[in-house]
Amino acid sequence: MKIGKKIKNLRLKKGLTQEELGERTDLSKGYISQLERDLSSPSIDTFFNILEVLGCTPKEFFDEEEREQKVVYGEEDQTDYLDEERGYKIQWLVPESNEKEMEPILLTLEEKGEFKTFEPSLSETFAYVLEGRIAVRLGKRLYRAKAGEAIYYHASDEHQILNDAEGRSRLVLVATESYL
Repeated sequence: MKIGKKIKNLRLKKGLTQEELGERTDLSKGYISQLERDLSSPSIDTFFNILEVLGCTPKEFFDEEEREQKVVYGEEDQTDYLDEERGYKIQWLVPESNEKEMEPILLTLEEKGEFKTFEPSLSETFAYVLEGRIAVRLGKRLYRAKAGEAIYYHASDEHQILNDAEGRSRLVLVATESYL
């Protein structure tokens, strides 16, 4: 078993640098690097301290059963929300995506439909227009995109997505720092 590789993987999953892990465990960045490359072996106390900081029990660490992550999501995993008054439907494509780094949705806007207005945030938003034409109001500016075009913006101003077509528009939208 490559202990160093498992420590490195846990550290990366926690979003920590070698320096940050070192600071939290009173170890040097150089020593963490040596551990991760299996050039050094930690004492039991040091090893348990590292696991505690990484949020992993010794049993979980040494459990050889590889946990398989869910990668493919089908229609049965999706949830919908319909706002008839404002003329839009959201389909969350991945369960609990608001707890993840990215939140992908399928947004359908009926004719004259408009998504709610969002306050400025740290989010970045990407959208790909599948059908129709949409307008994005970002601060005081208005941007338009039609089917086959992509949109990408920092949500640092108040913003809103509107249907800019006669008929229905659909887009795949992915936001970071979930705010949908």
